Amino acid sequence: MSAVQRRPGRYTDRHGSEAVVFVYDGLGTIRTTIRGVPFEGDDMDDLGALGGEPPEEMFAFHHGGLCACLLEWEVPLPVEIEGQGVRTAVLHCALRLGGPAGPGRGLDEETLTTVLRLDGREYRNDGDGDFEDALNELQRRLPDGTRLRACVACAWSDYHPYGHGLMTGLACFRDAKDVYRLVEGKYGPDNIFDAWDARTEFVQETWLCGEFEQRTGNAGYRGAFPAPN
Repeated sequence: MSAVQRRPGRYTDRHGSEAVVFVYDGLGTIRTTIRGVPFEGDDMDDLGALGGEPPEEMFAFHHGGLCACLLEWEVPLPVEIEGQGVRTAVLHCALRLGGPAGPGRGLDEETLTTVLRLDGREYRNDGDGDFEDALNELQRRLPDGTRLRACVACAWSDYHPYGHGLMTGLACFRDAKDVYRLVEGKYGPDNIFDAWDARTEFVQETWLCGEFEQRTGNAGYRGAFPAPN
């Protein structure tokens, strides 16, 4: 796995806005510091304050995670263009987290908007769904012959059939290619459950390593990338 990476971002809530830096290890852990308070989580919608929650007047929380705020960050994302090689696009992400919807319920809003900027043009998702949905939608909107180069588009990655969070939770099988190559779906003699424990690790969708191969056909459990509409 590559070295830790730092992504510029911004935090905004009813108290104001400030520039922040999100630190990724590629395996699922995200760290940042907001108003002098360190936060950490396995997902952008589950960032908890280290050392206990600060005074309520500084932030809003739901089950220990930040809420009632806007988190923005940018990620350089390689894109392969047929006949032209690889270029680096910029993926701008904006996650709007609402407040608690009530006892025993989640947030009253959680919207992820992504914009891919490439060669002076912008490609957007519609704000519904998780990171997997957003990147599938962006890939479908890119011109023919233009392909994302990231773990979500890799031949050796898959999700668990029981689901996953907003981002991260993508299993990498780069060290078990022969096992994963046999997977044909959720059920049957060559199912994803039989291969699951052979995974190398969990990665974030926008990560990239030297074992990357474009996902083609209806591979594994989750099938093709981009997924059909």
